[in-house]
Amino acid sequence: MKPELQGAYGKKLMPVKSEKEAILRDKQQLVLEIRKAHQEWVAAQAHFEFAVEKDQVDYAIYALEAAEKRFEMLIKQAKKQGISLIDTDKLMEV
Repeated sequence: MKPELQGAYGKKLMPVKSEKEAILRDKQQLVLEIRKAHQEWVAAQAHFEFAVEKDQVDYAIYALEAAEKRFEMLIKQAKKQGISLIDTDKLMEV
């Protein structure tokens, strides 16, 4: 399989037939990235809650801030593309 036909999650992607399909695929990929970033943010919050030692707390804060910034960045990108939370389920069905 050619690398350009493989998505970020290892799923085989179909070759793009039109510009409209390419835009749809990009939006779907962004939604998947947002969901993954949200999961990572929640995990970082949990890690922070259970951190005990100073080094653990420092690392947990760093990881939490990084996860939160990534999630916010992806949300801004989705807003620029006109993707709303309401549309995501319908977008992913296609």
